[in-house]
Amino acid sequence: MKARRRASAAELQTLQRETFDYFLNEVNPANGLILDKTAANWPASIAATGLALACYPVAVERGFMTREAAAARTLATLRFFWTSPQGAEPDATGYRGFYYHFLDMQTGRRAWQCELSTVDSAFLLAGALAAAAYFDADVADEREIRTLADALYRRADWQWAQNQGAAVTHGWKPESGFLEYRWRGYDEALLLYILGLGSPTHPLPESSYAAWTSSYRWESCYGYEYLYAGPLFTHQLSHVWIDFRGIQDAFMREKGIDYFENSRRATFVQQRYAIENPCKFVDYDEYCWGITASEGPGPATLKLNGTQRKFDDYVGRGVPYGPDDGTLAPWAVVASLPFAPEIVLQAIDFCIHQAKLTAFNRYGFKAAFNPTHPGEPGNPYGWWVSPWHFGLNQGPIVLMIENHHSGLLWRLMRGCPYVVAGLRRAGFSGGWLT
Repeated sequence: MKARRRASAAELQTLQRETFDYFLNEVNPANGLILDKTAANWPASIAATGLALACYPVAVERGFMTREAAAARTLATLRFFWTSPQGAEPDATGYRGFYYHFLDMQTGRRAWQCELSTVDSAFLLAGALAAAAYFDADVADEREIRTLADALYRRADWQWAQNQGAAVTHGWKPESGFLEYRWRGYDEALLLYILGLGSPTHPLPESSYAAWTSSYRWESCYGYEYLYAGPLFTHQLSHVWIDFRGIQDAFMREKGIDYFENSRRATFVQQRYAIENPCKFVDYDEYCWGITASEGPGPATLKLNGTQRKFDDYVGRGVPYGPDDGTLAPWAVVASLPFAPEIVLQAIDFCIHQAKLTAFNRYGFKAAFNPTHPGEPGNPYGWWVSPWHFGLNQGPIVLMIENHHSGLLWRLMRGCPYVVAGLRRAGFSGGWLT
């Protein structure tokens, strides 16, 4: 019997604190780099590092860190990125003001021959701008934080990242040049385009944003009309930073809603899909949902209760069209808290008390679970649960709980002139922009 109570304010605070501990512990204090995943010999993630920069102000306000300690950690991070090697060499840290997706935790050099990532660089730069907005005291360390964050943002060459096309490319590799794909179709690149448009040095042209929105898909699912994107995270990550309540671009003005309301509808579509449960996965219902890009128990095929089930590893799961193998991500539920607290708080309560996903864990929720998959014999849950934590999952939990409670990060970014300029150049108006 699943509870119908809501997670309490005390439970949210505990979850926020336990989740933030990831950034306290899974770090190289010398350079501020944050571990991507709690597995052996794993590299840092620049997106996780950007989320950490945004989380440190929350930690100060919540009493998880002193302001002095948070400023010192922030300054170490920004100094590293400003002084790290920028160039076309295959073992650099970045190029043209952008950074490689994964970096060696110790050296800070490119790991795994990965791509120079435009969207992950956007998360890193957004974190730097959030830090600059928060650390506003007239003392040496905080002045340097503001100076370095501004310099890092100004160095990014967004026009180069277009590679002479309309939309921004996904990235670049020194061995082969620009990646084939560009940011088209509604997704987490909303933040990327706003930061690119707001640049005072190498700005994207307004036509790039029009090229992006021209590829949108407006759909009707389970009675909700909304701007479609399958995985839940695509409706959340840009909203971690920017308050889209009451502001509209041309596309949303035509539809009569804003991006915040769109994410609210996407959250309800997730719940409705779980209630309908077309693939008949175990435990899907109004309290048990959260389908997004996540790790899974596969690749494997198992026959369970007479049904052949195929399970994936890491894949961009989504609704209503899939892929879906019964894997759910509790962090993605929490990241929808500001949009639909009336259903999210109940789902968080399920994750804590019925699924017991904070038990046996060091940093709040594990990354994903699958009640349909039995997991390893003798596991304490009775179903598959990811053995790992990911920095990219931890940050949105800390930040969206805080945005729901106080709107701290939204307020900080509303005061950033580059974000405001980017929103206006993208055609946003109304609400707090007025």
